[in-house]
Amino acid sequence: MKSIELSHGGGGVQMNRLIHDLFFRHFGNEILLRGEDAAVLQMEGPLALTTDGFTVAPIFFPGGNIGKLAIAGTVNDLAMMGAQPQYLACSFIIEEGFPHAELEQIVRSMADELAVSGARIVCGDTKVVPRGAADGLFITTSGVGSIKAPGISAGAIRPGDAILVSRDVGCHGACILMARDGLQLHSGLESDCATLWPLVQALLAEGIVPHALRDATRGGLSAVLNEWALASQVGLALSEAAIPVSDPVRGLCELYGFEPFDLANEGTLVMALPAELAPAAEAVLQRFNGQAACIGEAVAAHPGKVVLTSAWGSRRYLELPQGELLPRIC
Repeated sequence: MKSIELSHGGGGVQMNRLIHDLFFRHFGNEILLRGEDAAVLQMEGPLALTTDGFTVAPIFFPGGNIGKLAIAGTVNDLAMMGAQPQYLACSFIIEEGFPHAELEQIVRSMADELAVSGARIVCGDTKVVPRGAADGLFITTSGVGSIKAPGISAGAIRPGDAILVSRDVGCHGACILMARDGLQLHSGLESDCATLWPLVQALLAEGIVPHALRDATRGGLSAVLNEWALASQVGLALSEAAIPVSDPVRGLCELYGFEPFDLANEGTLVMALPAELAPAAEAVLQRFNGQAACIGEAVAAHPGKVVLTSAWGSRRYLELPQGELLPRIC
């Protein structure tokens, strides 16, 4: 099979072969292989549920592809609620003519990323649309997880809380921009696309339960912090010099006139927690990435606003991004 044909979505022999020879081969588990119309799950306690669609262009980019992104993105949404990812549903919309070898590469990367968190795909759907009706491949995923740390919320931040990031920011957005425009900057820049549950699990194992967690995807760090300031009605005071930004990302932002804090991330979390827990939390984060840092604090002043202090002492508002900075980044 060299490419996907309309018959692979028709419910007959070809579709059956695609599902069994590709999806079941890489995603196979006892729940999925039952072949029922719905998965029967056994879960206890409070649950977290999320869903997301992925239309990234290009489909393959340095550091990942649409499949890895779909799994990491869904698992991360659960992890940010303190939930251990357990079960995923996955839907593929495939354009006629999409290369089978590329589809298998994507599915294999999804299986690899599932192994990081231990989550399993337990049900799914496949549709094939005519040429020109989709841009290659779209993936929709939903996830369910068991909450291990209740109460994590954007509205739970209090004055005095420390604000931390798990690594340097803006890598995914900058990487997609470079791949889309065909830039050759010889920087080695890759997307930060990664599953964050092991990091959250390590924090919880140390008894560190944040007030708020968020993966800084579309809108980047700026969007997360502004949403938090409004939801908790606190001010956020940040040190610009403390926020880690790699030289390639900074250079690309200077070239295009972008704010690095507005660029998307797909494997970077932001955390708010009591200041006394910040040193221990930072030590855990740095076990995963040495760029992790405490970047500021929540304050009672200027509620609902994020204020950034530069290395020269000047202050400015870090505002919510306006418009569509870079479409189809995830």
